[in-house]
Amino acid sequence: MPGPYYEDEEDAGLVAKDAAGDNAAALSVSEISAALKRVVEDRFGFVRIRGELSGVKRAASGHVYLSLKDENARIDGVMWRGNAQRLGFNPEDGVEVIVTGKLTTYPGRSNYQVVIDRMEIAGEGALLALLAKTKARLEAEGLFDPARKRRLPFLPRVIGVVTSPTGAVIRDILHRLADRFPVQVLVWPVLVQGQGAAEQVASAVRGFGTLEGGGEIPRPDLVIVARGGGSIEDLWCFNEEVVVRAVADCPIPVISAVGHETDTTLVDFAADLRAPTPTAAAEVAVPVREELAQQLAELGLRNRRAANRPLQLGRERLLARAERLPKPQALFSPHAQRLDQAAERLRRALVDRTHLARNAFQRVDSRLSLPLLSARLDRAQERLAGLARLHASLNPDAVLQRGYVRVTGADGATLTTRAAAANQDSLLLHFRDGDLVVRAGDAPPAAAASRSRPAPKAPPPEQGKLL
Repeated sequence: MPGPYYEDEEDAGLVAKDAAGDNAAALSVSEISAALKRVVEDRFGFVRIRGELSGVKRAASGHVYLSLKDENARIDGVMWRGNAQRLGFNPEDGVEVIVTGKLTTYPGRSNYQVVIDRMEIAGEGALLALLAKTKARLEAEGLFDPARKRRLPFLPRVIGVVTSPTGAVIRDILHRLADRFPVQVLVWPVLVQGQGAAEQVASAVRGFGTLEGGGEIPRPDLVIVARGGGSIEDLWCFNEEVVVRAVADCPIPVISAVGHETDTTLVDFAADLRAPTPTAAAEVAVPVREELAQQLAELGLRNRRAANRPLQLGRERLLARAERLPKPQALFSPHAQRLDQAAERLRRALVDRTHLARNAFQRVDSRLSLPLLSARLDRAQERLAGLARLHASLNPDAVLQRGYVRVTGADGATLTTRAAAANQDSLLLHFRDGDLVVRAGDAPPAAAASRSRPAPKAPPPEQGKLL
């Protein structure tokens, strides 16, 4: 490449020199960068740029760095944390947007960028494209899987409602619940549109899920996320990923009641049940108390009928069998007849027995006479008198009247030998006028000794024994 052209070759040199009359002083890189920055910022202090997002990154500081591109060009952009927090949607690659801000340069890399103050989706078509993209991504994660959906409680005691506290939605829900089945309602007030609405709705859903049972604030058995109708832009916070994930992760069954029947948001797919309107959500949440009472009364009636049915069937079967049984008179009449016949036979038998006994007595009586009886009685008295005399003659105590003594031992047996008496320790002597006990060693009375045989000169061998 040829070098610069100088008219006077003598002017060229190795060391830069300021020529006479030259007012173009050399600028430093910082100076020229600052000059360019002033020119760009003064010329493009306010710009609106339409392009497709690319390379979107959210730094830990909260700043968002991105690029805007079209078919032929590309420009870098930055959105500081304060403005990024006010975004109504989550910027993603491929979304066509319109940004508002100013152009500036970044001297550190010698390039220019747009500092974004505001970012909007470029038209409803781009918004729907973003919605479809977000839905496809969340659906691929399984957040909309029907198997995740839970059955709603039949009769919740406490219902949590996430909605605006001042709109007509909460009034419609409370009125409908009061008409059908009054229950306790906890309202978590949130914004349902605009900046920060998505974060508030997600925080409310998570807040209900973290309540403990039996605490000061009762834990809901059911949560309703509700909002009135509106455009897709008005309902956009219910398409935000943070809200969809909060609803999908809620441990309490959730009913989505966002918009009118024709409105659809991503929360509808993540909830356990979608209601076409907030009023319909209240109708689905609780049964009608009067209908429930009527059903209970009908079930009670059916229960009583079922309990009484066996008794009724048993009564009918008993009556049917009783009708087939013979009459009691027919059952007892043969036995009664046999009883009458037996009684008649017994009466005749007694009469016949009496006649036989009378005839036998008459035959015996004819053989009996008073003299014969007197003779038999006399013979019987003579035999009795003979037995009495024999008894008197054989009575051992009868001889006591004639001076005899009967000797008995301790056992009352009569002793007839001397040897038997000698073996006794005591003897009982029976006299005519009484008894006398004689023990071993007793001296016999003197009078009795004088009338007995003479005393022996020497004591007998059985000295010391009774005589």
